[in-house]
Amino acid sequence: MTNAPKPKPKRKPKRRPPGLNREQAEELFARLAEDRPAPKTELDYVNPYTLVVAVALSAQATDVGVNKATKKLFAEADTPQAMLALGEDGVREHIKTIGLFRNKAKNVIALSKMILEEFGGEVPQTRDALVRLPGVGRKTANVVLNEAFGQPTIAVDTHIFRVGNRTRLAPGKTPDEVEDRLERITPPAYLKGAHHWLILHGRYVCKARKPECWRCPIEDICKFKDKTPAPKGA
Repeated sequence: MTNAPKPKPKRKPKRRPPGLNREQAEELFARLAEDRPAPKTELDYVNPYTLVVAVALSAQATDVGVNKATKKLFAEADTPQAMLALGEDGVREHIKTIGLFRNKAKNVIALSKMILEEFGGEVPQTRDALVRLPGVGRKTANVVLNEAFGQPTIAVDTHIFRVGNRTRLAPGKTPDEVEDRLERITPPAYLKGAHHWLILHGRYVCKARKPECWRCPIEDICKFKDKTPAPKGA
């Protein structure tokens, strides 16, 4: 008779530091605001319509890559009417350097048609209406509402998701959880700019693989344990 193997002891779940409180959140945003007083999107656009197109094209692509593609596209078509006149083949030719360009070209034509037919040629100013547009999800809608129409929305992309969890400003397992926490913890005075401050901080300082903690303006507030030391000579 053989002895049954002993069950392995269950590992205790790692204790994560608590989220930031409101006072810490206010100080965090105050410092980010001081570091970047006038934050804005790095996507190039000329009006709300071209912003919708640019943000829709930016999925799984860099802002730099999108800007290169849309420079000539928007010179030819900066209205839904002009985009439809250009046609799907024309749009596809302009954006072929962007990932998923074939499907994105279809969406650009489809959303242009819907804006004309259902919204009188004007970009809608509500999230519910925006997400009806082909290729436009909640994140895209929030960017447009914030940037084009000045609404205090927060679009949780990969940078904001990372910064929210690393700092414990807005811990969450999903983008929706992070967005909900940010909306509750962000002081009203900083709601309009929060989206841009967090994205730019994640893009240039709190980087995915190696955050540059040694030059971070919120390093002492951030709850991230494995802070990166300054390189030699920095």
